[in-house]
Amino acid sequence: MLRDEKILITGPASQVALPLARELARNNEVFGLARFSRAADRETLEALGVRCIPLDLAEGSLDALPDDFGYVLNFAVVKSADANFDYDLAANAEGAGRLLVHCRSAKAFLHCSSGAVYQYAGHDPLPESAPLGDNHRALFPTYSISKIAAESVVRFAARQCNVPTLIARLSVPYGNNGGWPWFHLMMMKAGQPIAIHPERPNVYNPIHEDDYIAHVETLLQAARVPALTVNWGGSEAVSIEDWCGYLCELTGLEPRFQETESAFGSLVLDLGRMHELVGKTTVSWRDGLRRMVEARNPELLSR
Repeated sequence: MLRDEKILITGPASQVALPLARELARNNEVFGLARFSRAADRETLEALGVRCIPLDLAEGSLDALPDDFGYVLNFAVVKSADANFDYDLAANAEGAGRLLVHCRSAKAFLHCSSGAVYQYAGHDPLPESAPLGDNHRALFPTYSISKIAAESVVRFAARQCNVPTLIARLSVPYGNNGGWPWFHLMMMKAGQPIAIHPERPNVYNPIHEDDYIAHVETLLQAARVPALTVNWGGSEAVSIEDWCGYLCELTGLEPRFQETESAFGSLVLDLGRMHELVGKTTVSWRDGLRRMVEARNPELLSR
């Protein structure tokens, strides 16, 4: 991991970025930028040694934000409840560009995007050159479009300011801090149906927090101008059906699947470029899910 660096993390209290902030704060000066609408989030981060900066990237001034960070990790994302495209595009796309321009002296800028930028293609593995589309419209109306727009703004700003940049299209992150498989476990516990696409199985590349934390330094080293885009996920492709089945083995809770065309559908990433940079992931999906349940809901294992 990085040491003795001044690092800015946006969205530091999120499910994905919090474990990363925790690890980086051990040996670096870490700043966290977010709106901090929940006081508990700020308290959690400050207890870890993160210096918190309240700021809305959609409309807040960056004047009070230091501009001498060695590295910037942009994990901030806004999905407004009322599907406000103007606000979400300002926060996710314009905000990312403003941040990169402000931090133009950084050695590298890591922008966390999403596999949700890809057009649905069934079970075909998607390389970084695959067609883009409004993949997540049914559940998060602004999400895919905001992510695509943010990538374009970040690429432009990286060129204009000559900042080495890497855009990482993240698959399904999970771990002791939760994630999509954990939400499925909670739905199983509540007896709620889990929506899946009729074109089964519904396959993704879940990546454990241990692996994505381990990848960050190498991804930053791979940053360049023009920005490099890399798919980011677990080396094992796993279906929702299989991971829910394994959660059933661990807990005795039965999943109930409900097929619907409005579900996301498979999103399998071609990880060839990632493997060239960082190698294959090390945490097997079964081990990762078991550890997740042990950390968050150990009482369910006794079932």
